[in-house]
Amino acid sequence: VQLQASGGGVVQAGDSLRLSCAASGLTFSMYAVGWFRQAPGKERAIVAAINWSSSTYYSDSVKGRFTVSRDNAKNTVYLQMHSLRPEDTAVYYCAADRSWIQVTDDYEYWGQGTLVTVSS
Repeated sequence: VQLQASGGGVVQAGDSLRLSCAASGLTFSMYAVGWFRQAPGKERAIVAAINWSSSTYYSDSVKGRFTVSRDNAKNTVYLQMHSLRPEDTAVYYCAADRSWIQVTDDYEYWGQGTLVTVSS
């Protein structure tokens, strides 16, 4: 199983960015996928998640600004981020699990991170 996160970069406050998480080696449509982030000196925390029926979860800090979606035909989950803030700066990770996990990081499979830097 491989999860490949991509799309990170350096943007200015207020800008938008879309992250992608491409999966292989699993029946993707049967998995929930979560997006997590870890800022320097902070613990990893969930940002958003989407399950097999496209039910979604968002942390309070991103609700209304971020949108998670999936394209099962492409085995890919997206995280569309709008109105980015400096406090959104972090390494973003995607993870997959057969269970619908909305808060903890008990996901079975993890991708490498992609760095998002938001300058003020």
